[in-house]
Amino acid sequence: MIGDIITIGFNALNWAMATFLVASGLTLVFGILHVLNFSHGGFFMIGAYVAHTVLVQFGFDIPLWAYLIAAVLAAVVVGAAGTGVDRLIFQRLKNLDGIYVLIATYALLLVCNGFVKAVWGLNYLSVSPPEGLGGAIFFADAILPTFSVFVIGCGILTFLLLEAVLNHTTIGRTLQAIAVDPWMARVIGIDVSSVYRWTMIAGFALAGLAGGLLVANQSLSPDLAGIFVLQAFGVVIVGGMGSIRGAFVASILLGLVEALSAVFLPDYPGVLFFATIAAVLIISPGGIFGKSAA
Repeated sequence: MIGDIITIGFNALNWAMATFLVASGLTLVFGILHVLNFSHGGFFMIGAYVAHTVLVQFGFDIPLWAYLIAAVLAAVVVGAAGTGVDRLIFQRLKNLDGIYVLIATYALLLVCNGFVKAVWGLNYLSVSPPEGLGGAIFFADAILPTFSVFVIGCGILTFLLLEAVLNHTTIGRTLQAIAVDPWMARVIGIDVSSVYRWTMIAGFALAGLAGGLLVANQSLSPDLAGIFVLQAFGVVIVGGMGSIRGAFVASILLGLVEALSAVFLPDYPGVLFFATIAAVLIISPGGIFGKSAA
């Protein structure tokens, strides 16, 4: 009984931190730029494929340092791609209604899918967890995969770093000021366009980093983007659009819902997930940490 409870809680936290890693960049971009980047899942997928291309050179014995470097490299590559996307799409559409941006980013998601199919093909790909993270930890009657512990640690560390930057640094306070009143930020001499550009790059880089860190967590296929983008949007919506803290709390809540659903409703995957999102929006339309007027 205790082992079952520990397993459910651990699976919930593993799902939560994996999803938060994907949702963090999406939340950051919306919080500052108020842009819903539907292509975020596609660039997460590209980050995972870039990391796979690097790690497959090591075979089955992947050093932990190589795994981390591959994740950082994926972040750099996807962040660089974000620079081009910002210039070609977001800068051109910044003065138009948000629906045009949503349509454009959905089209970009389809481009990402086509790009992955053209470069890496349609076959399922995978890599082994790095050395030292391929085993399991035995606690009570529960078996806890070591790599899942690594994912949980990465998710918590990412949250703490983002919270520290946004709330305890000059850069973070500048970002929050621009998010609230970009016009006044321009008046006092802040280069708002430059901040927007670097925020977009950071959001894409976080997507690539998530792909690199989670590459050993699932099989890679062109369907990967669609799966994770739904989970990430669910977390962002429940947490409150643009709230890093809200996304973190929402990921834990929805992770628990998913873990319980897998146990009690295995034949109806996703039902409790979407029911929870609907219930939260009925009770608090702005999400847990959002505003009702959002």
